[in-house]
Amino acid sequence: MNPRALALLALAQIAIGAAAIFARFALAGGGAISASAFRLAIGAVPIVAVALARQAYVRSDARTERRLLLAGAVLAAHFALWISSLRYASVAVSTLLVCSTPIWTEMWDVARLRRFRADVAISVVLGIAGVGIVIGAPARGDQPLGIVLALGGGLAFAAYLVLVREADARYTTLAIVGRTYPLAALVLAGTMLVTHDQIPAPNDLRAWGGIVAMALISQLFGHTALNAAVRQLSPTFVATVTLIEPVIAGILAALIFGERLATATLAGAVVIFAAIGVALRAEQRLGARPLTATDSPP
Repeated sequence: MNPRALALLALAQIAIGAAAIFARFALAGGGAISASAFRLAIGAVPIVAVALARQAYVRSDARTERRLLLAGAVLAAHFALWISSLRYASVAVSTLLVCSTPIWTEMWDVARLRRFRADVAISVVLGIAGVGIVIGAPARGDQPLGIVLALGGGLAFAAYLVLVREADARYTTLAIVGRTYPLAALVLAGTMLVTHDQIPAPNDLRAWGGIVAMALISQLFGHTALNAAVRQLSPTFVATVTLIEPVIAGILAALIFGERLATATLAGAVVIFAAIGVALRAEQRLGARPLTATDSPP
């Protein structure tokens, strides 16, 4: 296990866990597509500048470039679907469902490797059970559309993690996000123009503050750190650790928006941490390593 990767992953969860709060502020003055587009665009500017300075765009492997094009598209879908779900579901329920990611990554691993790992399956089941305890029964305000959108966001992010993990190992984290972030921003910007999604007024400091906070804290730091961690740790382990996000988001939503926090939060948090512990042991047994130039993605 790489201590630096684990530390990055832990800090990333705090930054990403606050994203739902920032998104709620952004949605107060604009649409979900525009909030997603500006979030990614603002976050991509410094990444692209550094990538150009460090010549991160020089290397070109055709198969990896195609993978990263697809990764950028599914990243755009992840943000659009998830932020849209916040209009129809509470912060806690939306964050819970978007964290269904480890279910999809584990299903992919089983289908690809034709191998069932009981310890990983246990960690996923425990994790989902834990967030279920934290959230409790969905509130009456949680509409079916919100549930579908959040689940779709979780599936899209699972696809992103797998695509990034299977990229050529010669591509650094900077080379990867220097491609996927701006591409996702372009996809969302085009969608925003076609759908005429509402853009916040220039003087709407609340909405723009939410967008900038998502871009700089959750995106630039949080998701970039997550990209770095997934190059050293398995997608399922990274996705399982993200199950702590509903705890962070739920607590913040209760403090800021007055959303009811279930009394079972502490019990659910214990189960979530147990899931992370099981996943950590599974990762150690697997002996996860960085991809090398000889690895051939399927």
